[in-house]
Amino acid sequence: MNKKEMIYNKILEVGAERGIDAKTLSSLVNMSRANVSHELNNLVREGKLYKSSGRPVLFFASNSKDITKKESKLDQLAKNNKSLKKVVEQMKAAVLYPPKGLPSLLLGDTGTGKSMFASLMYEYSKEMGIRAENSPFVVFNCADYSNNPNLLTSQLFGVKKGAFTGAETDRIGLIEKADGGVLFLDELHRLPPEGQEILFTFLDTGYFRRIGDSETRKSDVLIISATTENPNSTLLRTFIRRIPIIIKIPSLKERSLEERLYLIKSFFKQESIRLNREIYVSLNTMRAFLSYDCPNNVGQLKSDVQLVCAKAYSEFLTNIKPDVRIRSSNLPLYIKEGLYKEKEHRALWNKLVGEEIEFFRFSGSTDHNREQFGNEDNGVYEIVEQKLERLKSQGISDIAIENILGKDISSYFQKNINGVSEEINRKNLLSVIGEDDLNCIDKVIYYMATELGRNFSSNMYTCLALHINTLINRVYSNKSITNPQLNKIKELYPKEFEIALKAKNIIENYVHHKIVEDEAAYLTVFLLPEDRINNGNNKVKVILIAHGDSTATSMADVVNKLLEEPCIHAINAPLDLSPLKVLDECRKFVSENKNTKDYILLVDMGSLTTFADIIEKEFDVSMKVVPLVSTLHALEAARKALLGLSLNEIYKGVLAVNSYFEMNRPLKEPQNNKPRAVMITSCLSGEGGAVAIKSFLNNNLKYDKDIFEIIVLNCLDKNYFKQKINEIRKDKEILFIVSSFPVDVDIKQYNMYDVINMRVMDELQESINIKTTLIKMPVILKENIVNLEGEELYNDIVYFLSRVEDELSIKLKSEKTIGVILHIAFMISKLKSGEIPVEYPDKEEFITENIYYYNIIKECFIFLCNKYSVEISDNEICYVMKFFLYE
Repeated sequence: MNKKEMIYNKILEVGAERGIDAKTLSSLVNMSRANVSHELNNLVREGKLYKSSGRPVLFFASNSKDITKKESKLDQLAKNNKSLKKVVEQMKAAVLYPPKGLPSLLLGDTGTGKSMFASLMYEYSKEMGIRAENSPFVVFNCADYSNNPNLLTSQLFGVKKGAFTGAETDRIGLIEKADGGVLFLDELHRLPPEGQEILFTFLDTGYFRRIGDSETRKSDVLIISATTENPNSTLLRTFIRRIPIIIKIPSLKERSLEERLYLIKSFFKQESIRLNREIYVSLNTMRAFLSYDCPNNVGQLKSDVQLVCAKAYSEFLTNIKPDVRIRSSNLPLYIKEGLYKEKEHRALWNKLVGEEIEFFRFSGSTDHNREQFGNEDNGVYEIVEQKLERLKSQGISDIAIENILGKDISSYFQKNINGVSEEINRKNLLSVIGEDDLNCIDKVIYYMATELGRNFSSNMYTCLALHINTLINRVYSNKSITNPQLNKIKELYPKEFEIALKAKNIIENYVHHKIVEDEAAYLTVFLLPEDRINNGNNKVKVILIAHGDSTATSMADVVNKLLEEPCIHAINAPLDLSPLKVLDECRKFVSENKNTKDYILLVDMGSLTTFADIIEKEFDVSMKVVPLVSTLHALEAARKALLGLSLNEIYKGVLAVNSYFEMNRPLKEPQNNKPRAVMITSCLSGEGGAVAIKSFLNNNLKYDKDIFEIIVLNCLDKNYFKQKINEIRKDKEILFIVSSFPVDVDIKQYNMYDVINMRVMDELQESINIKTTLIKMPVILKENIVNLEGEELYNDIVYFLSRVEDELSIKLKSEKTIGVILHIAFMISKLKSGEIPVEYPDKEEFITENIYYYNIIKECFIFLCNKYSVEISDNEICYVMKFFLYE
């Protein structure tokens, strides 16, 4: 018997499932430790042994009959995911080490499945008989108490009655709750040094005391922890030594496409079981999921599968589709982009999913997957079903219901993705805020949330963090700030102001400096419910007043039926009814819609136009009046209000109805393109988070400083804010706004959280790139079109596009705008040179199918035809129509 065999037999003799270190084994076989270590590593390479991470290194036999007598969920996972084989063996070793397992630390990026693996380790301990079937599994997120070691201690170990003020009863801690089972400590890197020291004492002895108690207690609990950070830089070395098994979980990018396909199929299978019906998934959908960029790993992949299934399910419930069927055309753009990687992935696609299958069918039939997935929460599907039933009971059409459900589903999954992204957000905040300052900010926000009894949204947390950071910097710089609304805020929001004052005290203790009350007033605004902050984000409401017993209601009924939504409020004005009573009806409607700030009033006679001035003054709202209205005016107003257009856009659109059939009416001279564009960051004080966001954008966006600039504005006073916006718009175009709160302006807006979290940076950069191209388009045309003046041609085409967009009530994407400008410019140039246009295939059929688009675009082309003395044929109109049809 050679040395290797002797060592292997001795390990089996000690116990197949028992781990042993090289030093102990060397004394048992009477060999040097170096020789024993050498042979142990050979046995590991042969697959006969497995070893733990950490110190001391422990070796385990891998051929135990007790372990292999049945296939566990961990074994099933390793069988279908080769990259997880070593991970699973380490987890099994951590669970099986006598007498009841070893503490372990799971390492991995956000979304790799650390929580899932901890749960599987717990299940495995029950499957192997190490833990009782009814043993507890307790989950604790260290981030929740990272800045309060005393509170953390009480959560973990419990409290004795009378230990401190407020401790009115004995309270059991998590260590006791998990006795006999598993305690999972998530985000372990958020545990402060004091917390680590408290915990490793328990790891050493297994004994603990409740706070304020002299009695020593024992708990048999296996501790599994997880972190996204490097433990050597975030945890005490003395603490790391107490965790002998460290397991690195690979990210999705580190795993093979075969494994990713298995995951995708498992997730679709899971959804079919939760729905208890078949799900059909197209070949291109599977290809897109195989190849799209999924930065938040398995967690995001699973969430994205649920998202598309939920949307397909809502389409099935609303009779838009006969079954739950997912096509690539229905996928969100970021998933669909996976199809663009065709060249690099086509060979693998063909190998994995083939080309002959049009749809994959996932059945909700009973099998081992039902056991694995069947008990999961059906949250999103229950939301869809309940909302559907409620909307149908209100008589709303299926198409309208589908639009509403689509928004609800997106909102539901946005919350899930936010949860996955919290770690990413914190890392990016640390690039703007110092770690000590951010820890203080966390403490402040935790206090305020506790006092209010509600959680802050991710965006509100980001805005608050940036605001408090600037507050701290102001104190360090001996600067002060004045809040003109101080007394008003004290009077209107006494509870929130009191909480803000105490939060101010926490900051004062951190900076060792007195802070003025004005700062507390700014903090108070952040504490108001978001629906009280953002009171101008509702759509414009349409009021129709007409003389006669039922003239207004009849007109409104026609419009509401055509649009399948009750979108017009009608007020009849019988000839014998006093105008004051009609005005009172209008007042009543406005008073009942307190969150609406914009109204368009449609009246049939000019005398009713005086109502607008009265309503505006009494209720502090904006109201535009259109006299001499018809059903066509009402339809145009309601349609554009439903689309969410601004009050001015709707007003202009309704006025344009009067000249809709005037084919040759004089057109306004096209305006020159504004020479510069700006990006605006805004917050309550005009400093705070807005300045930090400006710096962050400067560091992370690439843009031409001769074309763009970033402006910081105060958004506390809405009138001041709108005034500044209007001043800027006189000679500059505003590309987007990044703000702490939504602001009531018709400009693309982003919240601070999404910016700091880098979620929208690609979108911002793309908008800058496209706008740069658009601004430089006159130069491009000038250099490439020799028979026409490039800048003038550009302005004329832009005006043409604005008219078409307005008539069709759509907005072309910027990248498509670039394409259509180039197309029309070269088309006119070629026509001027006498070139014959290319025939459009199946032209007559195409025009017949899209006659509405054809008539509008042909009418809008009249201006260009007259100015440039060209005849734009039906062939050219068809090619231009394509740009708008598929928008």
